[in-house]
Amino acid sequence: QAQVVQSGGGLVQPGGSMRLSCVASGSIFRFADMAWYRQAPGKQRELVAHITWSGSTTYADSVKARFTISRDNAKSTVFLQMNSLKPEDTAVYYCYVPSPLTREDYWGQGTQVTVSL
Repeated sequence: QAQVVQSGGGLVQPGGSMRLSCVASGSIFRFADMAWYRQAPGKQRELVAHITWSGSTTYADSVKARFTISRDNAKSTVFLQMNSLKPEDTAVYYCYVPSPLTREDYWGQGTQVTVSL
């Protein structure tokens, strides 16, 4: 059964760092672009960062130069390194995998990131 499992998250102080990980099982990871989204209370889910199968990246303006998306294709894993975190980064973060092989979209379970003193 295809699965997308996230890890990481929690509470961090402003200015701190945190890394999220997402492992996609089975064939869904292969050749797939991947992305991280986030949803803050009362707001719509928004795209944070995107990475293609070949490693090209794009970022939301609000996180450029602070967040880095990367992937390890051998381990079917995508990462989101978050530095210089701000209170406005507080949200539930989701991993997204649109699989070109299965032609289905997969979401991780979501993980809470809270930036606060």
